[in-house]
Amino acid sequence: MTVSPASHAALAWLALSAVLVAVPRLQAQTPAPAGLKIDKEKKTVTVDCRIAPRKLPNLSEVYPIEVIAAWPAPKGQKAHETVVTTEVKPSDLHQALVSLGLKPGKPAKGEGAAAAGPEVKLFLDLPGPGGIAKRLPIERALVDKKTGKTMPALKWIFTGSVEKQPDPAKPEKIYAADATGTFIAIFPVTDECVLQSSLTMKDEPLIKLDTNVKTLPEAGVAAQLVVVVP
Repeated sequence: MTVSPASHAALAWLALSAVLVAVPRLQAQTPAPAGLKIDKEKKTVTVDCRIAPRKLPNLSEVYPIEVIAAWPAPKGQKAHETVVTTEVKPSDLHQALVSLGLKPGKPAKGEGAAAAGPEVKLFLDLPGPGGIAKRLPIERALVDKKTGKTMPALKWIFTGSVEKQPDPAKPEKIYAADATGTFIAIFPVTDECVLQSSLTMKDEPLIKLDTNVKTLPEAGVAAQLVVVVP
């Protein structure tokens, strides 16, 4: 049977249409993880979170703030010293930042170490009147415990987490922050996180932080942590 040129064109168009239809279907199969939103136009990653409690029932004291975001207790190792808690995986935040064109640097830990990597901006979106979110720089959520003064602007760095080998008998390694549930460290007390500030361990004894009750709602209120790529 002879196929006319018009039929050839129609078949080619049908084949191309099938490819074009398949692309959005493929993309739909890999949505952003629950609780995380990537906006490539605005170059932001938004993480659903909640204001963290400052005292946990199993601890006798309130510890200074040393991280910005962590998993809630009991699985979050830094849940007793964080501003917000979230259920998102740290490695998902890492991958989201990579999707916006960032390349992770190197996390710092201990004396003499300094975080390296591309800089980002951190904000907290809080519920406001009429359902309109109120955005504040993350530093405004922190105050010095001694003076009550708001934390000055800090430099936030996409370091990425170190990897670790959970089982010495097996070669498999994991993204270490996915084991501790730590997202953002203020001081280099851990290298198992996604972001760190530029502060060093020399600053840690001098700066004891608490949450700013003048700007933050009560514990448990839903909020959004926003990472902005400059």
